[in-house]
Parts: sequence; C-alpha cells; structure tokens
Amino acid sequence: MEDSAHVLAQVFLALREMIAVGVTTGEVDALAERMIADAGCVPSFKGYNGFPATCCISVNEEVVHGIPGGRVLLPGDIVGVDCGLIRNGWHSDSAETFAIGEVGEEAATLLRVTRECLELAIGQVGPGQRISDVGKVVETHARAYGFAVVESLVGHGIGRALHEDPQVPNYRSFSLPDPVMEEGLVIAIEPMINAGAKEVVTLADQWTIVTADRRLSAHFEHTVAVTADGAKVLTAR
Repeated sequence: MEDSAHVLAQVFLALREMIAVGVTTGEVDALAERMIADAGCVPSFKGYNGFPATCCISVNEEVVHGIPGGRVLLPGDIVGVDCGLIRNGWHSDSAETFAIGEVGEEAATLLRVTRECLELAIGQVGPGQRISDVGKVVETHARAYGFAVVESLVGHGIGRALHEDPQVPNYRSFSLPDPVMEEGLVIAIEPMINAGAKEVVTLADQWTIVTADRRLSAHFEHTVAVTADGAKVLTAR
C-alpha cells in the first residue's frame, strides 16, 4: 500500500507545479491520468459508480466531486483536487486545495485552517485512540475561525477497496460507530471545511457538490496508517 501512496504523492507534486492561471481543469486531470498510467497504476475514481474522470476537481464553492473539463482557472480561484489510484490491488487517496495566484483574505485563511485541521487530525491517530478523536479536533479548530464542517461527507477506511470501514467523520458524531484504532488500520482523513454554513447541495450533473450558500469550501486529505508509534502519512509529500 505504501507503493500506491508514494506514486500518488508524486502525482500531486507534479500537479502543484502545473496548476496555475490559464490551465483548465481537464488539463490537470489529463496529467494525473497520464502519470498514473505511466507508473503502471489504475485510477481509483474513473468509472467508480460511473464517475467520468481520474480526479475530482472542485473550484471555489464546489466542495467535492467536480468533473474536470474546459473550465479555465482564474486569478483568485481556489481549486481542490482529489485523486486516488490502485497499485498491485491497493488503493491510496489524497486531496489538496490550491490557491490560483493571489487569493482573498477569507480564501487564504480557509486554506490554512483546513490544512491545519488535517494536521491536527493526523495527530490524533494511534493505537487506542478512537475515530471520534479525529472529528473532535477538526470541528473544534474549524469553528474557532467561524468556519463549518461538512457533515454529510466523511473520511473512510481504505485498502483493497477505495471505501472501507470505518467511516471517519470530521465532527463529533453520536450516531456513527466509534471504533478504537488498532495497529494496521489505514484511513483516509479528509476535512472538508466551508467558509459559511455546513449545508451542501448536488448540482444537476449528479456529481458536483457545492455549498448551499455558494461560499468557498476547501478540502485536504491524506491516507494515514496506524502504527505502533502513531500515525504514518502514506501520501506525504
């Protein structure tokens, strides 16, 4: 599984260099797909429940599951790229939200805080910790800045399948199972944080999820293994 995650990390390093003003979301997707194929891997997302692309690419008020195409990235945009791949039967999954040129103060703060939410969540990973420990620190940190956690979308276990148990909410849930983490568990932790309200809606394409109030949203994700020493970030870059 570490091999899968290493390839994915290299894809994101290349995307960091490519993503800029004037690039289309389709061009970003094409680079990711080409790199995955060149590494002898397979996209996790393409064809998954009919999704048509290698990456989910979501701009500004789009939270997740945006479909890449001809949209040109403009100065001041923020663009979230979520990508996964399969290598030797093992999945890996990661996401990062990029600033396009100079962005506004709210956007910059949202990106920083969402990244910090992920870092804090990873700090809660270790044997004997509960899954709810992840969500509690994410929710607390986001709310401290007046931001909202998307509750209808959560992180997940990952391995031979893209989505495995347990679900990993970014808030303190009183309805989902709250298992104790054990060594060997691998989870995808992915805070999705809105600048405004937590509510989201799905667009007519049946994929793209946007904030209901059309304010900005950011998304960061790593595939993380539970080890005897705590968290090991497999998709680190």
